[in-house]
Amino acid sequence: MRLFLVDDHPVVRAGLVALLSGEHDIDVVGEAPGGEEALRAITVRTPDVVLMDLQLGDGIDGVEATRRIRELPSPPQVLVLTTYESDADIMRAVDAGATGYLLKACPPEELFQGIRAAARGETVLSAKVATRMMRRMRDPGTALSAREVEILELLASGAGNREIARRLFITEATVKTHLVHVYSKLGVDTRTAAVTAAVERRLIRLP
Repeated sequence: MRLFLVDDHPVVRAGLVALLSGEHDIDVVGEAPGGEEALRAITVRTPDVVLMDLQLGDGIDGVEATRRIRELPSPPQVLVLTTYESDADIMRAVDAGATGYLLKACPPEELFQGIRAAARGETVLSAKVATRMMRRMRDPGTALSAREVEILELLASGAGNREIARRLFITEATVKTHLVHVYSKLGVDTRTAAVTAAVERRLIRLP
């Protein structure tokens, strides 16, 4: 199968190429440090799977790159390989069309099998990621919605209700309603406590 690597760290890309060179059925056909470069190259290299980091430095991030890749006429599968495991990162990647989500701490064999499974169109999840998603499915009443996570991330960046409303194209009253639900689900009663609890539970990560 044809594999394309997207990671902004040259050492990481070189390490992955060396690691994958021993797998006879995986052919690394290209690599890129950023999303824009990846999009241009993928249309020429036509890989079966794109191994995508989420944090790519300048330019679009891995989530937006994944979304654009999946909108191509004959899109490859996108398998996320990252160090981030917050609910926000996982939800955004899945919503963007990623077929799988692996953590960089995974054993090599898990990565190899994940790439092969992704090429077959199968869902691939690291154990920690699967556990977090199962927890959300088992207890949806206490799981934060995608919009609530967005609001928490903006809170963490220091935005007030008016700025949050402007950024998300909603009213301040709607922001306040979402915050009431967030406070209830997290068992807190202040903005600072909500951000702290969300970071501790790995629902979001600090900017």
